[in-house]
Amino acid sequence: MASKRATVTCPDCGLEETFTKLGTARSCIEDHRTETGHEATWELHQLDAGVERAGDDAGVCGRPGCTNENSPLVQDGR
Repeated sequence: MASKRATVTCPDCGLEETFTKLGTARSCIEDHRTETGHEATWELHQLDAGVERAGDDAGVCGRPGCTNENSPLVQDGR
């Protein structure tokens, strides 16, 4: 059984749908925006370990002082 990866919701109309693939969830958001003009959002439930590590190492949007300076992912302005 595939695990849920993302849930798309819309506060304007009550849309709530769960997806096993992120691409399908993203398409749902775009289609909903086109069809209704609403700004649906998604909650991501599961990311690959490397993606989670990159997010943790980046800190808050990669701002200086929030990153893990010892991470091999930090490029020192290169």
